[in-house]
Amino acid sequence: MIAISAESTIDMPEKLLNEFDIHTVPFTVIMGDKDYLDGKIACSEIFKFVTMNKILPMTSAVNEYQFEQHFKNLLKDYDAVIHISLSSKISSAYTNAQNIANKFKNVYVIDSQSLSTGIALLAIKASILAREKDDALSIVKEIENMRKNVQASFILDKLDYLYKGGRCSALSKFGANLLRIKPQIIVKDGAMQVGKKYVGSFNSCAKKYIDDTIAQYPHCDYDVAFFTYTTASDDIIEYAKKKLKDAKFENIFVTNAGATISSHCGPNTLGILFIHK
Repeated sequence: MIAISAESTIDMPEKLLNEFDIHTVPFTVIMGDKDYLDGKIACSEIFKFVTMNKILPMTSAVNEYQFEQHFKNLLKDYDAVIHISLSSKISSAYTNAQNIANKFKNVYVIDSQSLSTGIALLAIKASILAREKDDALSIVKEIENMRKNVQASFILDKLDYLYKGGRCSALSKFGANLLRIKPQIIVKDGAMQVGKKYVGSFNSCAKKYIDDTIAQYPHCDYDVAFFTYTTASDDIIEYAKKKLKDAKFENIFVTNAGATISSHCGPNTLGILFIHK
């Protein structure tokens, strides 16, 4: 049997992790003098901390010791491990996992070149393949070929968190907030870049982003789509679900972003993620 693994930045709820037999190892979120494991703290607590202290939490990637223990535990019950990691251009987690995997003969690490439920899309595919075959290397090859087709993008209400995290200039933040610009962030080749810039209220911009993103990819793998958010109104959630259903996606999963992802993008951030052809 082959275990499918990822870091907590996969942003999948426990029910889905269990359904697809995906095992996670957590990032750490540091708020003041307290450390929390990703998955053990609500996003609302993070946003409250930022509002009160005017600083972002710090996030710490899974270290080599944690990966070694994680892989050892999995290999007690599985013959091999395929670990799908947060993009190497975003975090050191991939490098840490690869360094430890080199100590084992049957642990394979894939750079997802994505984040959040973009990783989940690949992990679900790997889980399905692992039920059908016992050749880990062939599964790794299929997933690596598939990752370039993951559509992972988000729309942000404000740039405050990216600015506090050093990911945009004060001038860009000022201009975006003044002009009510809601930027689309696209994950391409493992890195984040700005896509379209929407103007107006967040709800109207979010709906336009959803429409544009679905329309951009008329040919998709319609098995699975994710709608992932830090905070979102019921109206937007239902709108996204309807649009994805109308586009013929069969399994639409609505998920909350975890603590690590939320710490870097802030409230009112949402995205739709799927695999295109």
